[in-house]
Amino acid sequence: MLKKRVVATLVVKDNIVVQSFNFKKYLPVGKPEIAIEFLNQWGIDEIIYLDISATKNNLEPNFQLIEKISKKCFVPLTVGGGIKTVDHIKELLQCGADKISLNSSLIQNQKLVLESSTVFGSQCIVASIDSFKLNDKYYVYDYLNKQKTDLEVSTFVDLLQRIGIGEIIINSVDRDGSYKGFDLNLINNVCNNTNVPVICSGGAKTPHHFLEVFQNSNVSGVSAANYFHFYEHSVTIAKSFINTVVPLRMESKINYRENRFSDDFRLLKKNDVELEKMLFTKIEKEII
Repeated sequence: MLKKRVVATLVVKDNIVVQSFNFKKYLPVGKPEIAIEFLNQWGIDEIIYLDISATKNNLEPNFQLIEKISKKCFVPLTVGGGIKTVDHIKELLQCGADKISLNSSLIQNQKLVLESSTVFGSQCIVASIDSFKLNDKYYVYDYLNKQKTDLEVSTFVDLLQRIGIGEIIINSVDRDGSYKGFDLNLINNVCNNTNVPVICSGGAKTPHHFLEVFQNSNVSGVSAANYFHFYEHSVTIAKSFINTVVPLRMESKINYRENRFSDDFRLLKKNDVELEKMLFTKIEKEII
């Protein structure tokens, strides 16, 4: 059985990683290559790189930057943003991307989805769907025009699956940057209407939120963006906590399985007895 995935999403605006709040407010974090280097060291299972300014500014993907960051990325890398043609997809794959994420094209140019899945295989093409909740219904959100569409998410998911999408990332606009946890109703709405792997995103604050989704839905992976910018080793801490209940890949040399944490998952100091055991090892006198 395939193990669940803990995924990091890098929201990139003007070539800088940012924290996103409801798709409206953005705070700078740092360079993508540095973020990817740390995430790899901390044991992330997969990275999603989303350039939110390329399509909006009518730019092509930054192929040079993707080639640069892919050299530091040793886990599957999904790249999205500015993709308008099959040639764009081909060049991104040559630059080191493993999968391609389509967003605005899902609404504006579904022919690209069909053509690209035929050329490169459906496993390579990922649908990144932004969802907006209104009157207890979930609609597809058009981030370019900053408004919801009349497309219901469940109907849209069914359509995309039929034209060749191999994986779905479902993003909750309402929960983005809220730290209120994931929208389980939305996630199960998507999982129950598709046979392809689903990754959910939007609302994570603590490892409890990750675990809640894994235990109450059929998602393949849980992703977060802002959460992983909070503190060092955030990936390792989250995976160590989740792995006590849900089996995960634990490939990092660092683990926190024996540590204690505060309610907001800050590392607590060990007591004096534990520290003494860590510092000194008793060696029995050798008898000759």
